[in-house]
Amino acid sequence: MNELVRDPFVTELPSEIHEPRAIRVRTSPNALVFRENIAYKRFRRAFDVFGALTLLVVALPILVVACVGILLEDGRPMFFRQQRVGRFGRLFTIYKLRTMYKERCGDDLSPTSGRDPRITRVGFWLRRSSIDELPQLINILRGDMAFVGPRPEMPFVVRDYQAWQHLRHLVTPGVTGFWQTTCRSTVPLHLPQATMMDLDYIRQASHATDAAVLVKTIKTLITAQGAY
Repeated sequence: MNELVRDPFVTELPSEIHEPRAIRVRTSPNALVFRENIAYKRFRRAFDVFGALTLLVVALPILVVACVGILLEDGRPMFFRQQRVGRFGRLFTIYKLRTMYKERCGDDLSPTSGRDPRITRVGFWLRRSSIDELPQLINILRGDMAFVGPRPEMPFVVRDYQAWQHLRHLVTPGVTGFWQTTCRSTVPLHLPQATMMDLDYIRQASHATDAAVLVKTIKTLITAQGAY
């Protein structure tokens, strides 16, 4: 089993953590029971795998050009790997195209401005177009992430969470979601306001909700809204 970051509010887990049916979460003084829709989960997983494979094939030429640009400006490595907190607090490695100078890469809060001195010239355009996120298709195929869900955070950020914020770890993190398509440039992900959006998604999760998020994501990509 992967390393865990303890979620203090998860008080009851099934014997097989990989196939949870019901989880009791203590949100003193009340209790919330999270029940997973297995049919929805299986359909979404099939969609995620098919979509990720298709996009990887289509995006391969773009990834090659992006890697060449990174290599010419700042050398290797072209890819950036970092530990993130996934479902139930499991740690996993997230993959992105490297957009910052090698000596500036590390565990730190994400840039909120295109003028952040950590970002390379090539990296600016990769972030602006969200091309830097394409390697996360590998995370989707591995099952670490889904297309839609709460954005995974870094362990040092999660350690400073208020207890209730850990509820966002009840579901698989996603490449896009409510926060990513509405306020990623105005409300930092670690703030409670962003977590409240994640909990709204958990309450509303369905095929229709995911479809609406994906459509809004396409619009956001076209306009480069909030991309830094």
